[in-house]
Amino acid sequence: MWSIRGLVAVAGLLLAVGVCVGVPRDGFGPGKQDWGFVDVRPGAHMFYWLYYTTADVVDYTERPLVIWLQGGPGASSMYGNFEELGPLTLEQEERNHTWVKHYNVLFIDNPVGTGFSYVDDLSLLTKSNAEIADDLLAFMKEFYKRNPEFTDTPLHIYAESYGGKMAPEFAYVLAKAIDLGEIDANLQSVGIVAPWASPIDSVLSWGEFLLNMGFVDTKGYREIQAAAINTEHILNQERFEEATYAWGNTQGVLMRQTGPIDWYNVLFLQEYNQFQARLAMFEKDLKQATADSARKLATEDRDQMLVDLMRNEVAKTLELPAASVYDAQGGRVFSTLAGDFMKPAMDVIELLLNNTSVDVVVITGQLDLIVATPGNVVWVEKLKWTGRNDYLNAPRTGVGAKGILEGYQKSYGKLSVYWALRAGHMVPADNPALMDYILQKHVGHQ
Repeated sequence: MWSIRGLVAVAGLLLAVGVCVGVPRDGFGPGKQDWGFVDVRPGAHMFYWLYYTTADVVDYTERPLVIWLQGGPGASSMYGNFEELGPLTLEQEERNHTWVKHYNVLFIDNPVGTGFSYVDDLSLLTKSNAEIADDLLAFMKEFYKRNPEFTDTPLHIYAESYGGKMAPEFAYVLAKAIDLGEIDANLQSVGIVAPWASPIDSVLSWGEFLLNMGFVDTKGYREIQAAAINTEHILNQERFEEATYAWGNTQGVLMRQTGPIDWYNVLFLQEYNQFQARLAMFEKDLKQATADSARKLATEDRDQMLVDLMRNEVAKTLELPAASVYDAQGGRVFSTLAGDFMKPAMDVIELLLNNTSVDVVVITGQLDLIVATPGNVVWVEKLKWTGRNDYLNAPRTGVGAKGILEGYQKSYGKLSVYWALRAGHMVPADNPALMDYILQKHVGHQ
């Protein structure tokens, strides 16, 4: 690990020029950490939590830096931290498949207003994917000032769900800033898990997916499909905010046809009583129910467990300011971005593939409903880039780990796509063996 002399030297240099320094320290849970806030704009405070790798290395920077962004919008990256890939589970037990064993992992609560991030005035919340990317670029500029030792370290951006829409635009503006000499960074790849990259392709895939899985009959399929097509019609007319709530209405239609089904893994058990309450919310307050369904990533009990842990033990241990109340502004984050929610991000993925050296990795779980695999296959094959035909004609091969088929892969050039077996929306938690294979291949570790 880092030597004391090296840490003191870096800290002394930066303090001499008046820069807040990132120094490994004890935090909440095992391993060395760093955390804090970056003012990405006046009055807009973005929270980050960096875990230094626990790998047996002389220097942390021998291992890549991986950023993790969550979805929603308005869902905190603390979900990914404690439910998917951080060093501790929500029950505060050490996680065997944590990414921190091999990488430095940087969790960012993004957009501002999400999780521990907050704004002094709600008018400062972001209203578009482009504004989100600009805030993240501002964050990275400050992050590298505080942590210059990571400047040459390979950087990989991984994100999930709506994060899979934010991450490509973030990666593209970061790549442009690197080319323009505005920031020193070593950006290598962007990995998007269950990406909300083409929302309408996801919605249009719901009916057929559920029919083929046995959750609906042909009557149910037709009703879901009719609601999805109506959503598409509204979107094509560029009535974007209305399209977001048409999406929510389609969810309500789906719920009435399927009963208690888990959006994030269709094989997970659901309690019928909770389902009835959730369905009643869709019928009573569509806008609130739509926002909740996008931001709430777990069962009601586990969601509350995460909130309680963050607001109490974590906030106290990290000595976070009173102004930073976990998830206090998350609902407003979604409603402020309602006009951007259903817009596709395929164009910026095409820019990454055609105009940068950044690798694009797409990961989809076979049991995911909200961002169902059939929809992901559709939009990936529609991408307009120089390697499109070669990708379409490339072989699709199995991925095995310890003698077990864990998924499939297909790639050409800078684009790689993975189908995760026995996994839903949260692939890092549902199929860590495949996720480890993907990380070894695209991020790299011994």
